[in-house]
Amino acid sequence: MPKVVETRQGGKVTILWNQQEQTERTIPNNKPDIIISDTEKGTCMLIEVAISGDRTVIKKEAEIILTYEDVTIEIERVWNVKTKVIPVIIGATGTFSKSFRKYVSNIPGKHEVKELQKTAILGTAHMLRKVLM
Repeated sequence: MPKVVETRQGGKVTILWNQQEQTERTIPNNKPDIIISDTEKGTCMLIEVAISGDRTVIKKEAEIILTYEDVTIEIERVWNVKTKVIPVIIGATGTFSKSFRKYVSNIPGKHEVKELQKTAILGTAHMLRKVLM
């Protein structure tokens, strides 16, 4: 079992950060950014976070969902939980897809879209400053 980052509610919710998921068969893409497993509710969320080019946000979302399809099936089979992939993709200048708010609303806690956009834009500006100066 991967190293647990945080466990809450008496061990019922487990958060794994950047850990390779152990599966019975070899799956090439089995390391999502965040895994939130709730044994009480019988759910598991595979969260993948990325900053993409503005024109490829929707393509990147679809790519991530397809990439983790095998891992989703394997986790559902082994852990006996309902599993879903949640892509959190923002364009380099803060753009996002129509389904972005729906995906983010599935993640526990409060999330301000403006703050996520701000983080993406500041990261883009930081990289540009490093390259251009």
